[in-house]
Amino acid sequence: MMEVLVSLLVVFGVVLIVVAAIGLLRLPDVLCRAHAVAKAATLGIFSLLLALWIALGQEGVGLKILLAIFFQVTTIPVASHLVSLLALQKNIPRWRERPVDSREPAPPAEPPSPPTGSR
Repeated sequence: MMEVLVSLLVVFGVVLIVVAAIGLLRLPDVLCRAHAVAKAATLGIFSLLLALWIALGQEGVGLKILLAIFFQVTTIPVASHLVSLLALQKNIPRWRERPVDSREPAPPAEPPSPPTGSR
């Protein structure tokens, strides 16, 4: 039973890491690539480390693997966010069909027309 669980976790982790690699190669800009790597690679590494912990089955190894999982889950998304933030600050071009950025200034409003009428 444990071998089946370990095998499923390893396959799930490998599939997610492959998805992250494909996303890194195929997505059009830095922001999309950072998103793909942060989400899929973090969960893939988490799954592989969990499978390793179950496969080894030792108490002494459990704390080390939990610390590795903790540091992976906290550092990969933060690093991805910082890369995306730097890309925005440096105005690295994004793909053409990007959504409207909420930080872009709104078009100027038309001045109100003077009232036309008599008293």
